[in-house]
Amino acid sequence: MIVFWLLLTILFIIFATAKLKWHPFLVLILSAFLVALFYQVPLNTVAKTISDGFGGILGYIGLVIVFGTIIGLILEKTGAAIVMAETVIKVLGPRFPTLTMSIVGAVVSVPVFCDSGYIILNSLKESLAERLKVSSVAMSIALATGLYATHTFVPPTPGPIAAAGNLGLESNLGLVIMVGVVVTAVAVLAGWLWSNRFLNATPDNIDALDAVAVPDNIKTRDDYSKLPSAAMAFLPIIVPIVLICLSSVANLPSTPFGSGTLTDILIFIGNPLTALLIGLFLSFLLINTEQKTQQISDSIAQGLVVAAPILLITGAGGAFGAMLKVTPIGDYLGTTLSALGLGIFMPFIVSAALKTAQGSTTVALVTTSAMVAPLLGQIGLDSELGRVFCVMAIGAGAMTISHANDSFFWIVSQFSRMSVAQAYKAHSMATGIQGVTSIVFIWLLTLVFI
Repeated sequence: MIVFWLLLTILFIIFATAKLKWHPFLVLILSAFLVALFYQVPLNTVAKTISDGFGGILGYIGLVIVFGTIIGLILEKTGAAIVMAETVIKVLGPRFPTLTMSIVGAVVSVPVFCDSGYIILNSLKESLAERLKVSSVAMSIALATGLYATHTFVPPTPGPIAAAGNLGLESNLGLVIMVGVVVTAVAVLAGWLWSNRFLNATPDNIDALDAVAVPDNIKTRDDYSKLPSAAMAFLPIIVPIVLICLSSVANLPSTPFGSGTLTDILIFIGNPLTALLIGLFLSFLLINTEQKTQQISDSIAQGLVVAAPILLITGAGGAFGAMLKVTPIGDYLGTTLSALGLGIFMPFIVSAALKTAQGSTTVALVTTSAMVAPLLGQIGLDSELGRVFCVMAIGAGAMTISHANDSFFWIVSQFSRMSVAQAYKAHSMATGIQGVTSIVFIWLLTLVFI
């Protein structure tokens, strides 16, 4: 019965989000109460466990998500994301156009959500495809898979940050970033190779864009009279990532920077909260209008609106995970899964099932990480590096697969003028291949490092 109640809870999450279209925040909170009911958690502790779980995760990671979201919004609105893309194209040149497009997507999706990133870069992608005489279908899949890879693996994207927080890695995001970049490279390569299968394909729904309008809050290349320099465009995202990684190195037991003031300073400014706050102020330099103060204030306000649902889902995931931790499910499943030898594949399977069923990558990342947190010791992933690999495995599952219940699927298919059938063949298959390739690579890493 222990496993039955957990499966029933998972089915409730899938049914409520995918079929009833309830908001994931409400579904995860209700799931926490269901777990308490099913496993007969003492009634006088239920409310406190949920509140502590909700506040605990946001206390660690909430402001990091807010700062990262606002930075991404400013990069998007000031045209810095377009500058980043054009810079990558200039550096790589036209020799491998689909690979260039994949790398452009991977770079831009670090600060910008993949949905917005695709819309922003769509006109650039189309013009490049026309200029280089390359299939726009191949270029579309290359861009989409590049965007998708960093969206699921590399902080400061909110999904990986939330998963890292649930698994106790909030103070070591630098390691998550470094490993995430390596796994992203494999996922990008897989998506790029698949995109090359469509080098001779043409979009089969050429009227699709007639029914699709670019959202009012999304700007294209032609909407900017002046764009920032490449250095200024990259600064707000590169500086925080470098600081976070330096802090992780400074925290190593071997103390490579010694144990003096320099190490203390690096650890302080490389704390994700401090690093992203620095990145936030650097992003303000991109706003170059007469009403700069008002523009900054408006950007912060809009960023808070965008971040709010993510914060609520993350907090609800923390509440759900906290409730699971006080039940016997952790010990029971840990013993069972250890006997099955699933190891790193278990979080991947759960995340992939949730993603495929309900469509949201972020929900899959948050829910799975909350569910897996009590099991880390039993499946052999309780070390620092083991937790990082677990985040990666959950991310691999959370990209497997993007289909009709995922908003990103519709953005890619409609803006690329692909029919649903063609989008399933090209885009959905690509995300499935990315996920499976990534988890196999992650598994090989665990064999070497754990």
